[in-house]
Amino acid sequence: MLKPLGDRIVIKVIEDTEQTSGGIFIPDSAKEKPQKGQVVAVGAGKINEKGEREPMDVKTGDTILYAKYAGTDIKIDGVEYKILSVKDALAIIE
Repeated sequence: MLKPLGDRIVIKVIEDTEQTSGGIFIPDSAKEKPQKGQVVAVGAGKINEKGEREPMDVKTGDTILYAKYAGTDIKIDGVEYKILSVKDALAIIE
């Protein structure tokens, strides 16, 4: 698996459902980019000016919302992942 460096995290992208509540299927061309994912790996954290590691705001297993065009997309064994900086994580979904 991937081990992110510094203040980066790896998330597994969560796709929204492809069908509306009324039963209409949404084609891929009409879908918006997903902005929700589950954290699968967390880096050690950023080193501040004092030389200390800052704690990360997210942990493995958290489901987060992230900035729309943030991060780098990768695909491993057919599963879509995204590597992004923790500052691009907007909120934790509880």
